[in-house]
Order: sequence, then C-alpha cells, then structure tokens
Amino acid sequence: MPDRHTSAAQPELVSDPDERARREAENGLKQAALAVEIIRTFVHDRERPFRLRQGILMQLNAVALEGIHLFAGTFRNGTVEIHGSKHEPPPAFRVADEVADLCEYVNEHWPTKSALHLAAYVMWRVNWVHPYADGNGRTARAASYVVLSVKINSLLPGSKTIPDQIDEDKTPYYAALESADNAWKQGVVDLTELEKMLAAMLAHQLLLAVQEAERDGSG
Repeated sequence: MPDRHTSAAQPELVSDPDERARREAENGLKQAALAVEIIRTFVHDRERPFRLRQGILMQLNAVALEGIHLFAGTFRNGTVEIHGSKHEPPPAFRVADEVADLCEYVNEHWPTKSALHLAAYVMWRVNWVHPYADGNGRTARAASYVVLSVKINSLLPGSKTIPDQIDEDKTPYYAALESADNAWKQGVVDLTELEKMLAAMLAHQLLLAVQEAERDGSG
C-alpha cells in the first residue's frame, strides 16, 4: 500500500527536506512529551474528569508542526488531499463542526465504550476529518494514545509505544483506516480492524515493558 501523505495549499516554513526531517524528529519527541503530560494530568485525578476538547488536538498539532508550518495548531482554511488514499476530507468550512462532533462522540460514549474503541475512533476520525494543513496523522496517533491511556487510567509502561510501533510500519495502520473509511461510506462506524491493530500493539508494548523491567532487575 502506498504511503499516505497530505498536500495542501498552505505555506510551509521549511523547504529543505533534511532540515524538515530534523525538525519533525525533534517535534516528535516534544509531542510525545506533551502527550505524557496530558495523560498525567488526568490519570488518577478524580477531581479532574477527562473530556476530549478541541484544544488538546490543537496543542498536539501545534507541537508537531512547530517551526515547520505557518498554521501549526490551527484548522486548515482550504482544501487538502491525502495522497495514497481514496478518501476526500470534508471542506474547510465543515472542519470545526466535524471536530466538535468527534469530541462529542468520545465524551458521550466515555462511560460505555471500551478504551480500544474510543482510541480507534479518535485515530480514524481525526484522519478522516484531516482538520490541519499537515501533521494530521501524527496528531491522530498522539491523541488516540492519550485517550487510550486516560480511559485505562494508566500511564502505560514501555519504551516502544503504540505510536512508535505505527511509525515503524504504517502499512497495517493505513489498511485499517481504509477499512473504517469504507464502512463509513455505508453509514456504519466499524473500527474492527483498527481495534485489532491497537490491541496487538498494546499487548506488544506491555510485553516489551515486562522484558525491559526483567533486564533492569537482573542487571
């Protein structure tokens, strides 16, 4: 499956590919740290119940695109195309409402849906809306991991997190997104493939965490 990437008629701050790659790597570390900070804020804090807000998504996108894109952390104001996908994101005037609906779905279903379902929904729906000129996938994966962790009520151990695993091989991720897109064309929310993928990656992350702890203990 070809690599999915976004193109939009929006100004970028970095044109050199090597410099962009360096900045993206640095911003990736900052975004991961921000995700952990958000998770820590809500885990085990009964006085601060979690609600997914547009601000969380915007902060995660702003960090991912810091120094790279002029409109980091703001909704796109034009069309956007996902190369490598048949999906056509909604027009710009619908973006704010679509993101609000995304957050509302998560918040309304928070008491009744599983952590895997809610995380899969965020991962798929952010990609489906594509609310930003760039960094949508990175934002979707980070926000999904935040939702998964807070719903489980745990800062999940392990150095190879779910977003890290997806970065290593995006083929299953793209295929699962396409599966959800195809179901939605029929008016159905079916996240089966994404939930399976996340479940397997969560198990792998936790297994590696146990192995890391055992090595540290034996050392």
